[in-house]
Amino acid sequence: MTDYDAIIIGAGQAGPSLARRLAAEANRVAIIERAQFGGTCVNTGCTPTKALVASAYAAHVARRADDYGVTITGSVAVDMKQVKARKDAIVAASRNGVEASLRRTEGIRVVQGHARFASAHQVTAAGETLTAPRIFINTGARPTIPPIPGLDTIAYLTSSTILGLDAVPDHLVVIGGSYVGLEFAQIYRRFGSAVTVIEASPRLIGREDPEISDAVRQILQAEGIDIRLNTTTTKLAPGIEVSTQAATGSATIRASHLLLAVGRHPNTDDLGLDKAGIVTDSHGYIEVDDTLRTSVPGVWAMGECNGHGAFTHTAYNDFEIVADNLLAGASRTLGDRITAYALFTDPPLGRVGMTEHQAAAAGHKVLVGSLPMANVSRAIEKGETLGLMKLVADADSKQILGAAILGVGGDEVVHSILDLIYAKAPYTLLQRVVHIHPTVAEFTPVLVGALKPA
Repeated sequence: MTDYDAIIIGAGQAGPSLARRLAAEANRVAIIERAQFGGTCVNTGCTPTKALVASAYAAHVARRADDYGVTITGSVAVDMKQVKARKDAIVAASRNGVEASLRRTEGIRVVQGHARFASAHQVTAAGETLTAPRIFINTGARPTIPPIPGLDTIAYLTSSTILGLDAVPDHLVVIGGSYVGLEFAQIYRRFGSAVTVIEASPRLIGREDPEISDAVRQILQAEGIDIRLNTTTTKLAPGIEVSTQAATGSATIRASHLLLAVGRHPNTDDLGLDKAGIVTDSHGYIEVDDTLRTSVPGVWAMGECNGHGAFTHTAYNDFEIVADNLLAGASRTLGDRITAYALFTDPPLGRVGMTEHQAAAAGHKVLVGSLPMANVSRAIEKGETLGLMKLVADADSKQILGAAILGVGGDEVVHSILDLIYAKAPYTLLQRVVHIHPTVAEFTPVLVGALKPA
């Protein structure tokens, strides 16, 4: 049995950062990883998918060369093996960097194996038992596999396994019309696949306001993606045959590849949490308080496994909350965090704070300002005018409640609004900011001028 000051289970986004911070404070730390260092983001999430998005964007712009007065002789082709090799090299560099950093940091011991609790403060891994007064769980999540009849008869893809493709599918069917599914749908459409998206709900990305969802749908349909809303998958058969049911009737789609993109499931079902007395909710997420503490004193859960954010930046913020509270005497909480994320289609959607619907439901006197990207000079100059900008504010307090920027640079521009929300600055301040011309950000004050009652 080996004693440590702290044990960290999982080397995703929160775990390694916490390990280094604890080691810097002279703690003896063991970090346990059963598979790939860097977690979902580095291996099957942000890093590889954004590398693919970049390759798909290059193909898309090349096909539009004539729009910019550029002549390309011959057709534009995608070498999927080279695309995959580029993506794999980027992933490997990032993954290896995480592992090397942990191994060279004094005070950290890396243990490779599957960690399971033996008791509240005992963990087994790689044939040994480790103990510590403080244990931090950072085990992430994996793609959900839905119970569709016939699924066991076909070779299907998830957001993880699709990254292994080295050839462009003839016809990719995506079950799930939310963030992950839509990114892959556009990626492979731009690589040359026929793509069909099946979504059971009335609209795509249902947490967004209707006009945002509708704009994303129009953008994807304009690229030739077949989107079927209000449609359920009733059966799968070898071939690949996808049977669907909609209000308009039943249909069968024949495809070469099938991607399941219907959500994620926390990696908590093989950790021995019951032996430690750690409570999970009905979906398997570890229940935590506002400072990431679990039901067991001395045990914390960070990242996707706690159900408070499925993003790299929220996992990293979990680390910051835990570390600052433990080591710097801070009193940071999850309640300090403002919702922020992006959909990395092209154009991207940057989202912060509340939607209009959420703001109204929370009882705010809502003001809304919007602007089509077709009116933004920078977008016109770049030849990328799809999408819109939207600002949501409170009429009484003049506080900005949220924003959605669907358009070129939207994933970056939206941070200028996020920063103002954190600063609790009134929206009137935004009108006094002098932005650089010509940029997309310079039109955020125009959104304030467009504010009116919802």
